[in-house]
Amino acid sequence: QVQLVESGGGLVQAGGSLRLSCAVSGRWTYPMGWFRQAPGKEREFVAGISWSGGSTAYADSVKGRFTISRDSAKNMAYLQMNSLKPDDTAVYYCAAGKSSGYRRPSDFGSWGQGTQVTVSS
Repeated sequence: QVQLVESGGGLVQAGGSLRLSCAVSGRWTYPMGWFRQAPGKEREFVAGISWSGGSTAYADSVKGRFTISRDSAKNMAYLQMNSLKPDDTAVYYCAAGKSSGYRRPSDFGSWGQGTQVTVSS
């Protein structure tokens, strides 16, 4: 089973930026995604990217501020987060897809341990 390791989280002021990285243990030709979970809330979809990197999807709450990308040659996925808001505070999880889908939690079968993102007001 593929292993995923996230990095890049931290504390940032509102309006700032962070770039999350996800290292995949082996060559992975399926979609990738990012999810987040805030305290007391369910895990929610943030962004997804197709296996080729040519198609992406975003939650309405992050459209225009976050950008998902992947570097298949390096077995890496990224989430560039700009104009961060306190509501973006959560643990962010990288996920590996199971088939062709990249928009729903059920499309993903492997998850990382998560990285904390805290946005102060």
